[in-house]
Amino acid sequence: MEIKRYKHDATYSYTLGMALTIELITHKKSLIRKIYVHPNYVVKDNTHNIFNICDEAQLPYEISQKIFNCLSTKDNVYVIGVFDKLDANVEPERPHVVLVNPSDSGNLGTIIRTGLGFGFKDYVIIRPGVDIYDPKTIRSSMGAFFHVRFSYYDLFEQYRQEFSDHQIYLFMLDGKINLKDIKERPRQIPFSLVFGNEGSGLPDIFHNYGDSIYIAHNNEIDSLNLSVAFGIAANAFAE
Repeated sequence: MEIKRYKHDATYSYTLGMALTIELITHKKSLIRKIYVHPNYVVKDNTHNIFNICDEAQLPYEISQKIFNCLSTKDNVYVIGVFDKLDANVEPERPHVVLVNPSDSGNLGTIIRTGLGFGFKDYVIIRPGVDIYDPKTIRSSMGAFFHVRFSYYDLFEQYRQEFSDHQIYLFMLDGKINLKDIKERPRQIPFSLVFGNEGSGLPDIFHNYGDSIYIAHNNEIDSLNLSVAFGIAANAFAE
């Protein structure tokens, strides 16, 4: 099958770079179609020798420059891993990170990476939203993508109905509770941290869904970057 530059309706995605491809091989080997190696790839040490890694994992690889010309816009990419998409739905009893209409692939990848560092492995995206399988998301996650589970919903109400036992924490600029004032939360109850779009945040109607929280900062900025706000929240709610 011919591999083309990623589009949303493709049945596959790919990693761009050696480190990401090693993460793919280590954690999602069964999804791999083929590893591609650039003719200019140079083996620097045996530990990170992609040929040895593929041989040991019994994975097919091909040396080809053509696919790099098609898929990569960067000159320093020498390894690409093409893999099949696979649904990996969120687990009901785990904390969820819910992103309502996220629009930036880089932010999403950074959130996944940051969240993994604080123990968050379950992500929900409310459409319309960026594609979690976009290679830009995978790359900005620095491989954390291969450790997490995710589900898409058309409406937040659909998600809320399915996970009605989750305690909802909504992060809003006009939230009612200062994050610093949340001293404890019931550890036996699963919870969801909900964030809005990078530009518009959560609509006012979300005040009806749970506890609205704000992250205090001085008035020299109007808001925090979404991935930064999430990092602060993830640290506060980490188990």
